[in-house]
Amino acid sequence: MNWGVGHLLALLVGFCLDLLLGDPHWAPHPVRAIGALIAGLEWGLRRVFPKSPGGELAAGVVLVILTLAIPTGLTVLLLWVCGQVSPWLALGVESLLSYQLLATKSLAAESRKVYDALKIGDLNQARHAVSMIVGRDTASLDEAGVTRAAVETVAENASDGVIAPLIFLAIGGAPLGMLYKAVNTMDSMVGYKNDKYLWFGRAAAKLDDILNLVPARIAGVLMCLGAVAAGYDGKNAWRIFLRDRKNHKSPNSAHTEAACAGALQLRLAGPNWYFGQLVEKPYIGDDQRPIEPLDILRSGRILYATAFFALLLFCGLPLLILLFP
Repeated sequence: MNWGVGHLLALLVGFCLDLLLGDPHWAPHPVRAIGALIAGLEWGLRRVFPKSPGGELAAGVVLVILTLAIPTGLTVLLLWVCGQVSPWLALGVESLLSYQLLATKSLAAESRKVYDALKIGDLNQARHAVSMIVGRDTASLDEAGVTRAAVETVAENASDGVIAPLIFLAIGGAPLGMLYKAVNTMDSMVGYKNDKYLWFGRAAAKLDDILNLVPARIAGVLMCLGAVAAGYDGKNAWRIFLRDRKNHKSPNSAHTEAACAGALQLRLAGPNWYFGQLVEKPYIGDDQRPIEPLDILRSGRILYATAFFALLLFCGLPLLILLFP
């Protein structure tokens, strides 16, 4: 089997498995293993390196090197061993890994829990459900705030939870997909600009910015197309995407959020509380209508449409070209 064809077939099967199964909480997951690795490495490196800006920066660089090398190397080794047994075994294992590195259904399903709680009027349960998928303080959010948080996390994570890993899987199979998720997980754990992680997490945060530079922009464009396919305002999605896609401290975080805000004619982002501190952020989108719980489901539909466009562009078309040159 052609090397490229094998990776793309594994991605196609993995994408379908993700849509069917989502992310069962009881099942072992490579991202959770990467998280445990990062936590263990941080514990050890902080004890080895000096507690100074230079020492913490060096420790963070070592963290990046080890966190990239270990999961990626193990993935390469696993697929090589499986390939020695049977190419079909290698395809099956890579399909499972590809499935676990994508988060389309789980992102939509976790946000759906927020909608279900709001639908029955249980604001406390909705706050709890949204706290599982966002980093902000949720205890004092009203219904609109909870809804906005859920829509924002679907829109923002469409890039680094679905589109970017799909692109890396298409380019380099499960090993490159695993490398991307290692970087993304590091950024989510240590990439904060606070006293604890300002220097230690700097290398991880910068690398995450670099890896997402192109995928985030592709994801924003695809979400504009996804908005049209899902039946929402594609023209406004494109307008807000062009206008507000840089309205975030991170160079990559606002692209899909801007497209989704425009598609749904909503105003997202703005000031929010994080760990007891008010963080001022610019708004994204126009306040054309009040946000409502149904917007959570609408953002999920746009997410699915965007994911299908990405699959067609980065997997379907290349696979057809390789199979029928």
